[in-house]
Amino acid sequence: MDMTNVVATTAGIDRSAPLAAADTIARIGPNAATQVLAAFRIGGEQGEALAKQVFTTAGVAEWLHHPPAAMVDERLVGRIHRAVRAALSPEAAARLLAEAGRLTANYLLAWRIPRPARIALTCLPPRPAAACLLPAIRRHAWTFAGSGQFTSHAGPPAVFTLTGNPLCAGERSGVPLCAWHAAVFERLFQQLVSSRAHVSETECEARGDGACRFIVDWRGRRTPPYRRRR
Repeated sequence: MDMTNVVATTAGIDRSAPLAAADTIARIGPNAATQVLAAFRIGGEQGEALAKQVFTTAGVAEWLHHPPAAMVDERLVGRIHRAVRAALSPEAAARLLAEAGRLTANYLLAWRIPRPARIALTCLPPRPAAACLLPAIRRHAWTFAGSGQFTSHAGPPAVFTLTGNPLCAGERSGVPLCAWHAAVFERLFQQLVSSRAHVSETECEARGDGACRFIVDWRGRRTPPYRRRR
């Protein structure tokens, strides 16, 4: 039996449907795909084999050797995230996508946030640092939200709401699924606002909620659902 077809069916991925013309598609940042691949490759040969299965199922096998460097069709990235959740157990999928989220945040910290800005934020107390960081996150929300609508509340705790999240579109789950987003937010806040920052996804469209909602808190310490265990 062709396991690729089995995974594609389980994930609900329809690769036969034509994609829209290039000038009408909604796009998302390439890190939502490339860092998933990087997270798989941390696992050596087994991870490489799983990456091949997932990216082939998602219809983007060419990205294994030629990863995108520019904004990409959000539907292709959504297929990758769905294929990850179909190929792995819920716990393993959450860990993998959370690692991809941390790698994404590390990339942003190294290449997209100027060093003077990073230093300035870390010199501020957490609340004003968060207040300064939030406008930048909102301005660049299109890179991680695609066609979704992103809003934020400063807090504390800060609240991020993503309506129409393309990375869990069409999925159904009894628990929140958006480990990648949660890990991106958490890593950024831990590095720029407070090392005590943690993120919990309290609502998720895949669970039937009206939006994906993330609570960002730096006032206390507890283990969030996507934290990698050491």
